[in-house]
Amino acid sequence: MSTNAYDIVVVGGGGTGLMAAWAAASEGRSVLLLEKGERLGGTTGMSVGTVTATDTRLQRSAGITDNADDHFEDMAKFAGPLVNRDNLELRRLLVDNSRETVEILTDMGVVFVGPLPEPPHRLPRMHAIIPHSRGFIRQLEKACRQRNVEIRTASPAAGLVVDNGRVTGVKLRSGGQIQARRAVVLASGDISSSALDYKSRFMSGPLLDISGINPLSTGDGQRMGEEAGGVVVNGDLAWGPEIRFTAPPKPSIISKLPPWPLLARMIRTGMKVLPDAIMRPFLLGFVTTFLAPSQLLFRKGSILVDTNGARFCNELDRPQDQIGRQEGKKAWIVLGGEVARQFSAYPNFISTAPGVGYAYLQEYERTRPDVVRKADTLDGLAAAMGIPADTLQKSVAAFNASRSPDDERAPMSEGPYYALGPIISWIVFSEGGLKVDDKLRVIHRDGHPIPGLYAAGSAGQGGVLLEGHGHHLGWAFTSGRLAGRNAALDA
Repeated sequence: MSTNAYDIVVVGGGGTGLMAAWAAASEGRSVLLLEKGERLGGTTGMSVGTVTATDTRLQRSAGITDNADDHFEDMAKFAGPLVNRDNLELRRLLVDNSRETVEILTDMGVVFVGPLPEPPHRLPRMHAIIPHSRGFIRQLEKACRQRNVEIRTASPAAGLVVDNGRVTGVKLRSGGQIQARRAVVLASGDISSSALDYKSRFMSGPLLDISGINPLSTGDGQRMGEEAGGVVVNGDLAWGPEIRFTAPPKPSIISKLPPWPLLARMIRTGMKVLPDAIMRPFLLGFVTTFLAPSQLLFRKGSILVDTNGARFCNELDRPQDQIGRQEGKKAWIVLGGEVARQFSAYPNFISTAPGVGYAYLQEYERTRPDVVRKADTLDGLAAAMGIPADTLQKSVAAFNASRSPDDERAPMSEGPYYALGPIISWIVFSEGGLKVDDKLRVIHRDGHPIPGLYAAGSAGQGGVLLEGHGHHLGWAFTSGRLAGRNAALDA
């Protein structure tokens, strides 16, 4: 039966919040999880699904000897010129605890394949979930319910209850309050889809013209933490804008597969023993549904046009920054036969997924016909796209005229012509999270931990840089687990 008082209240029902709730309940605490969406999942449930970790069972079974110290050093290689803005204490927390996180998820029933390589990691460290990232949510929800966590969806939080400097509960948008006898854990995601008045405090330029890939990532935890005295760090940093194809009108076969552990293990076995001709079409359903078109398309001679057929940018100079400023925030990739013929074999691929495979133009024609238009002439292509033929003709002519004699981009002068799209620019992640210490306690702007308040995942990123595949999910699960445990055990 629902009550209004719990030991721990977790705000957010993605991977971070579910892991935090499970960890707190595993210490014998009563836990309520509040999710503002209609269902659990958050950005975790929309992700590619890789977790990067060291010294795991999969690494050892592959004969790989690895350690957290090397992982710590390799993460700095991803940060590039931003390395001095990294929170080394939290990076250390991640690499030292990610192995246990992967083992816990595995014991819950999550099925991983790998480890997969990603330079500049010196060894393969990526662990990819099978069949898709909803498996994280299914197994975590099941584990939470086994620990008697109460889960309420469609229950947005409106603020925190603060009594004499201590956080003692959560205010609900629907009215009323929930008491948190020990602590509140903020696990509500990033600020990528927050209202302009809030996002513009941290971001600028093209990031203000586009939204996050998760429309529910509206910075709720960051706002509440700031109101209690916390501070957001690295709010100007984001993964994006990044070009993505629009979603298919119907879910792909792989996205509709139930995330059952037995089925996942069968798929993993199939990946090991079945011929590539059988497994490749199945895996490419994943690649062509979720990932981004390669920038190599533009370096070879493709152009971008808006939904009226007009070319609007230099495709070699961060074209993703311009798409959000176009009508409907959408565009098309147009390529002639000279370029199209190149994208049928490695290394010229349309998209890729780490450790899964590459997808070429002919595979997009088969697996994503909704984002492919083809015609022998530009007039025919314009008709297939539903745009004015004369505008498209002028765009192509202007591109051809702009090419220098030594231009590496192919001209666009012969068919068949293709258009890929519509495409959209998204913020995949934003990095601004509340400042936290190594126990994931939110730090007051005066420098002391705010009693009764913890934050994890993107809401409590605390300045740690998570470049490279698998680090955002690794931080989500690891920080959630540690925040929930610490909230349950700290006095």
